[in-house]
Amino acid sequence: MRYTRLASVVTALLVLACPVQAHHSFAMFDKNRLTSIKGVVSKVEWTNPHVYIFVGVPDGKGGTTQYAVECNSPNVLMRAGWKVNTVKRGDSVSVGLYPLRSGRPGGLLDSVTLPNGKRIKG
Repeated sequence: MRYTRLASVVTALLVLACPVQAHHSFAMFDKNRLTSIKGVVSKVEWTNPHVYIFVGVPDGKGGTTQYAVECNSPNVLMRAGWKVNTVKRGDSVSVGLYPLRSGRPGGLLDSVTLPNGKRIKG
């Protein structure tokens, strides 16, 4: 009985000592539909847990619609070759994204084509 309790306590401590990686679901994005938008970057938020790129897309009525594009974490993007200034405010870009299921302007990044024509995965 004493060893069972000790084993239970040790197991509980080991479980609690392991890092927990909580994350939100990506069910909000339609991963079966890749679409693209073209516009001008209005803001880049290079922060954890996800980088966001905001792109103003012409709406055809003289205005723009702001798209919020969710990217991977800064760590993942840097390992893929991104730098903090890879995408900058004012850049004209084409963005491949998986749109939000809600129909709101935004999505999950697939790739970005930069002003110099270079396409980078996100």
